Amino acid sequence: MVQAVVTGAAGRMGRAIISAIEKTPLITLSGAIESEDSPFINKDAGEVAGVGKLGVRITDSLERALKKAEVVIDFSNPEASMKNLEDASAQKKAVVIGTTGFSHSQRDRIKEIAPLTRVVMAPNMSVGVNLLLKLVADAARVMGKDYDIEIVECHHRHKKDAPSGTAIRIAEVAAHALNRDLDDVVVYERKGIIGERRPDEIGIQSVRAGDIVGDHTVIFAGPGERIEITHRASSRETFAQGAVKAALWVMNKPDGIYDMQDVLGLKD
Repeated sequence: MVQAVVTGAAGRMGRAIISAIEKTPLITLSGAIESEDSPFINKDAGEVAGVGKLGVRITDSLERALKKAEVVIDFSNPEASMKNLEDASAQKKAVVIGTTGFSHSQRDRIKEIAPLTRVVMAPNMSVGVNLLLKLVADAARVMGKDYDIEIVECHHRHKKDAPSGTAIRIAEVAAHALNRDLDDVVVYERKGIIGERRPDEIGIQSVRAGDIVGDHTVIFAGPGERIEITHRASSRETFAQGAVKAALWVMNKPDGIYDMQDVLGLKD
């Protein structure tokens, strides 16, 4: 039985992950972490998640929780995720990271730490989104430079980062398929007299409203036609199930960094 620690245990994703763990064979919750000022400290993680008492109290100490853990599932914030990864890797514990909004320097640091343990890192862990990434790469290669690429992402009003990590990953995949450097071609917003669109641009537009869980649409617009590939998440359960799948998958892998394309066997 894989022993898992969930960070951000009282948040939306943390609760969904704890619920998913309880429904999944071969994995069990051994620890639950929140920030020291959280009102949920010392509460039963199962009761907070709405799955009944589990006998696992929410604490602010990952170090203590790691003593009997094998994997950490982390959906928190970039600063907390970096510390959690440092602590977990020091004890050779596997880590699944679904946090988004990392800076370039933080991403570089993650790449340095990953070889010390086993890390699955993905901005979106749903099966559908990862299939979408594969479709986007295929579509970009087929349509080439004759089609403009635009990405529209929509999330709930409480999401702190924009654009979403998933939208950035979609743009990275499209740019790679077209041999473009995303930093050179990405456009995050348009306003005023901006002139004609450059042929190599990849646009990303963000919407924040209501309780939208997560919508992503990729538009390929060419002469006389438009192709749209859309994924809509109606529940966080799909992300939670993917995170738990990743936690089980990574246990038998060599040290290194992986993504959900590896977990789902979608890489060519």
